[in-house]
Amino acid sequence: DATAIAPAWQAAEAALDQPIGILVNNAGVIHVERFVEQSAESVSRVFDTNLKGAYLMAQEAARRMVARGQGSIINIASSSGLRAGGQMSSYGASKAGLIHLTQIMALELASKGVRVNAIAPGNIETDMHAEFTGMEEGILKRIPMRRFGKPSDLDGAMLLLASDAGRYMTGAVVPVDGGQVLSWM
Repeated sequence: DATAIAPAWQAAEAALDQPIGILVNNAGVIHVERFVEQSAESVSRVFDTNLKGAYLMAQEAARRMVARGQGSIINIASSSGLRAGGQMSSYGASKAGLIHLTQIMALELASKGVRVNAIAPGNIETDMHAEFTGMEEGILKRIPMRRFGKPSDLDGAMLLLASDAGRYMTGAVVPVDGGQVLSWM
């Protein structure tokens, strides 16, 4: 809901009694189905959440951060945005678009003091992971670390990109996937 974004920012900043300096775009939905069978409604839902929502939130964040001359935007992409996987066309395309958007934003905002980076998680044990029930054994064979990630496995990359420790990083895409992207090569 594009009209809800600015009021949400205002409410959050009022509640914190300070400007927000970090945005983590972490909304995501997936639809597992063959490309030719996926409905237009399903494709729209995936793109609206994974790409359009992140775009509009980042736009609002960037306006506010540029005005202050500093900030960090972290987009949660996916290893599926780095390499193709079957039956995930809309998800993979939306996350690849988010990676590309991250890089464009990094180019446009770097000179204004705003860093923009992405994290590309692999299979992380979240509610969305339930979409792969029954496929776990095959997926694990493609992960060199032979385990699914936990949400806490993203902490290191998140802290790096959000903190001053990553002050010279912008436009980076950090895979946190147990080496899964490597196994596709």
